[in-house]
Amino acid sequence: MTYLTGKDRPSIPAGHRFKEMMHAKGIMQIPGAHNGQASLQAKDRGFEALYLSGAAMTASMGLPDLGIITIDEVCFFIRQIVRASGLPVLVDGDTGYGETLNVMNMVRSFEEAGAAAVHIEDQVLPKKCGHLNDKKLVSPYEMAQKVAAAVAARRDMVVIARTDAAGSEGLDGAVARARLYHEAGADAIFPEALTSAEMFREFSSRLPDVPLLANMTEFGRSPYFTASEFEAMGYSMVIWPVSSLRAANKAQADLYDTLARNGSTEEMLSRMQTREELYKTLRYYDYEALDAGIVATVLPHVGQTDRSAA
Repeated sequence: MTYLTGKDRPSIPAGHRFKEMMHAKGIMQIPGAHNGQASLQAKDRGFEALYLSGAAMTASMGLPDLGIITIDEVCFFIRQIVRASGLPVLVDGDTGYGETLNVMNMVRSFEEAGAAAVHIEDQVLPKKCGHLNDKKLVSPYEMAQKVAAAVAARRDMVVIARTDAAGSEGLDGAVARARLYHEAGADAIFPEALTSAEMFREFSSRLPDVPLLANMTEFGRSPYFTASEFEAMGYSMVIWPVSSLRAANKAQADLYDTLARNGSTEEMLSRMQTREELYKTLRYYDYEALDAGIVATVLPHVGQTDRSAA
């Protein structure tokens, strides 16, 4: 099937589908997909929701993750991933692109582009990757206002509040902020950069009735845990935000190294996606069949004449 006919598109709004999965039994596994091709590959492996990372978006544009891309640029990524996969997508909303009215504009723009969910964080611009040091936070009440604004603007979208307070205010500060954000209307909480299994368990035990999202990013402050381990620690969702981009970038670097060294890509052929694999992923033959089918319905039969001209 292709997106052109719309026949494989669910009639239930993306936000509703995301919320159902978030509250279903078992942990919701949400891999990052940094473009439409990655979203199709994830879908073909059975994943039912995707994550669009601000770090992955900016890195794919050759920029650092410092909150310097625009809402319209993010919407371009949202549209291509939703169009390609049809899956509900959780989008990184950074700090909301400004204050309350800006947050509301972001939510409307993201939802109209097809996003199912968004998370916003309590950092001050220019924000940093959640696993770096010296992050500056807005007051809890400023962030609560942003959460309330996002909830007021959404139609079906799930709103997730991220707090980066664990590193500077400790677990008590992070939990207090999380409770305030949940009271302001957040559907779920995302505690960023927790540094041990004990912290993950303690955070979830103090918010027993709130859906929680865990971030399993590589090369960060959090230890490596599996999805089932996060589930056992009380988490409803887990993201792998930049994994697809990291793997793709490493493969590209190896390719350019080989090409620069050998003047040929032949050594890399076994590590490349073949033309057939690419076409299957892109549903090339479905598009081709659709084109042929549509054309066949409008072509006249051989020997048919225009009787009006006779």
